[in-house]
Order: sequence, then structure tokens, then C-alpha cells
Amino acid sequence: MSDTPDRTSPPSAPPAARPFTLRAAEPRDVPAIVGLINELAEFEQLTHLLDVTPDKLTPHLFGPRPVAECWVAELHEPAGHVAAFALAFTNFSTFLARPGLYLEDLYVQPAHRGLGLGKALLTHLAGVAVQRGCGRFEWSVLDWNTNAIRFYEKMGATVMPDWRICRVSGEALARLGAAR
Repeated sequence: MSDTPDRTSPPSAPPAARPFTLRAAEPRDVPAIVGLINELAEFEQLTHLLDVTPDKLTPHLFGPRPVAECWVAELHEPAGHVAAFALAFTNFSTFLARPGLYLEDLYVQPAHRGLGLGKALLTHLAGVAVQRGCGRFEWSVLDWNTNAIRFYEKMGATVMPDWRICRVSGEALARLGAAR
């Protein structure tokens, strides 16, 4: 297996049939993606956790060893406006002995919701997961985001009630890492 992820994507609906184009992000999109990440943090009331900048994100998407991938929905009108993004990375299931695709974030600007951007991004990434032989396509959702939960369930996702996210970051991560 190569260190570089396969950036090819399965075909999606014809661009003429919808008011946007889905495509893999390009380096020129990074400022727009960071802007969307900022909007997402505001929506989730998590701006106090933001540390992202274009300079920090770029090497992780486009450097010599990218660790994440990003897709954007670009509107036809206004031309070139990036109105949504999805950022994902490969994980692994020991139970399935197969890779998986983990969706870190999917965000659609409120003014452009209802156009099918979120559905198109989600189904596109599911197609990427299938194409790559992934055993799972997973993501997390905030428990208070009932609109997103309903949307994901409508798309066929199962919200896992028995699982909780465990996280170690910042000083706690430094302490834990130093304990080895």
C-alpha cells in the first residue's frame, strides 16, 4: 500500500443536474475551507478550541504525506464560491481487518442548505469508502444537533448509543505522552 492515499473519486451525478460541483479540494481552496471550519466552530459553539490556519492545514492535506483528504461543493452561482466541505481520513477496524473512512467534519453554509450539498458530499464519500474497500464509513455528531441526526439517520446511518468519544489533548496529551 502506498503512503499516498488514492485521491480518485467515484463518479457523482452530472454537474448540469445541480447548482454546484463536487470535487476534491485543491491548495487554492484552503483559505475557504478554513473559513468554513470557523463557521462550523461558531455553529457548534467551539470557537475557543480553534487553532486552524491555512498554513497549518495545508501540509496535512497537500504535503508530502497527507493525513487527511477534503472535498468541496463549489456553487455555479456565484461562480467559484465554496459553500460546503467534507474532511475525512483513513482509520482501521481490527474487528473487520479492513480500513475505514472517518468523516471528521461536514459543513454546509446555512444560506446554501436545502440544495443537496450535504447529501451529495455524504453519498460521494460513501462511494469513496466502497471504492477503496472500506468496511465502515463513520463520523460523530453532537447530541444536541437533532437536525443532523435526523439527516444522517435518513441517509441510513446508525447513531451508536453505547459508544462515547474519548479524547486526550493539550497538556493532558503531553503528560500522557511523557509517561512512557
